[in-house]
Amino acid sequence: MRAITIHAPFDMRVEDVPDPAVRRPGDAVVRVLRSCICGSDLWAYRGEAARQPGQRIGHEFLGIVEDIGADVVGVRRGDLVVAPFMWSDGVCDYCREGLTTSCEHGGFWGSVGSDGGQGEAVRVPFADATLVGLPAEAASDDRLLAALLTLSDVMGTGHHAALGAGARPGATVAVVGDGAVGLCAVLAAKRLGAERIVALGRHEARTDLARRFGATDVVAERGEAAVEAVRELTRGQGAHAVVEAVGTEQSMRTAVNITRDGGAIGFVGVPHGSGTGLDLSVMFDRNIALRGGVAPVRAYIPELLPDILDGTVDPSPVFDLTVTLDGVPDGYRAMDERTALKVMVTG
Repeated sequence: MRAITIHAPFDMRVEDVPDPAVRRPGDAVVRVLRSCICGSDLWAYRGEAARQPGQRIGHEFLGIVEDIGADVVGVRRGDLVVAPFMWSDGVCDYCREGLTTSCEHGGFWGSVGSDGGQGEAVRVPFADATLVGLPAEAASDDRLLAALLTLSDVMGTGHHAALGAGARPGATVAVVGDGAVGLCAVLAAKRLGAERIVALGRHEARTDLARRFGATDVVAERGEAAVEAVRELTRGQGAHAVVEAVGTEQSMRTAVNITRDGGAIGFVGVPHGSGTGLDLSVMFDRNIALRGGVAPVRAYIPELLPDILDGTVDPSPVFDLTVTLDGVPDGYRAMDERTALKVMVTG
């Protein structure tokens, strides 16, 4: 089969790789209908996250079950399913507590020795615990497929951030970061009943989408100017709940400085750079809480799925460029150059 491999910074290739096959009784093989490129994939693309030459890549996909192992009972051949960005066994202590990303036997798609989501098919370990079934009729609905694909990562991650920040009815939420995760956090905050949502971003197409998703205010400034703007919107107090969806020192510093005393930051931006921007004495003095990390999206899919199926939540517009597998290298380039927000891959 064909799949995307990475060989060096900015060197993405479409290559023939071994067909996936059931190796263990709990495995399934899924033929990929839709996958996508994640902002976190760009760190490998730019050479800022180590990869072995020829390593597979991609961790967001949905598709059709082609084969199952002898112990699989939760899905059948022909089922349409979505996979979270990590596989998990569903039975360890962490999985039972809902923290599937800390599963004792879990792992990431695209890690050494595993299939990546950006390919024609994927072997899925622990299929019963990992895969979530979708309505068969969704396979013929392109918009719905796009919305469902976000459950593999960005919608669940945005939800995780909003929960960590304490988004709730009556609260003011501020979102630092106008990428797909930040925009999905806007959706999540609205879904959780936030009264006011401030989106921080400077790219008009993205902030327009933030407004469409429920943002009531947009702040285009950065750094201290952004802090002043948010505080002006909030009677000098800051936001009850702040989402940090970038991962840089500056973005975290901004998040801390726009959080209301007694508020919380939900951080899901993959940390990168020389520091964190955290000043614990400031957070201590102002009673600011910090929650977040790698989102256990498998635990959130059952909660979010009904709202996507009935149209209450529609994150599909985060995909603004669609390519075939052959076009994935160009898709990486478009996201790296910020001419695309998030790239979906078909076929």
